[in-house]
Amino acid sequence: MLNLISWLIGLVCLILAIPFLLPVVGLLNWLLLPVAGLGAGIGQLSSSNSGRNFCLFVIVLIAIRLAITGGTF
Repeated sequence: MLNLISWLIGLVCLILAIPFLLPVVGLLNWLLLPVAGLGAGIGQLSSSNSGRNFCLFVIVLIAIRLAITGGTF
């Protein structure tokens, strides 16, 4: 059950991160990082690792996007 919750949190963060690729709303990616981290933490409590790994993948994608733009736009 925790793995499913982790997957859902990661999927929501990924879907929300797609429009945040636009230059003006890029700062909102900072709000998604802790939420995806929460999903990874919930996935860590599960017996399966797939939800945690998916959330970590989403965190890496958001972090790369923020690193490319210097954390702002």
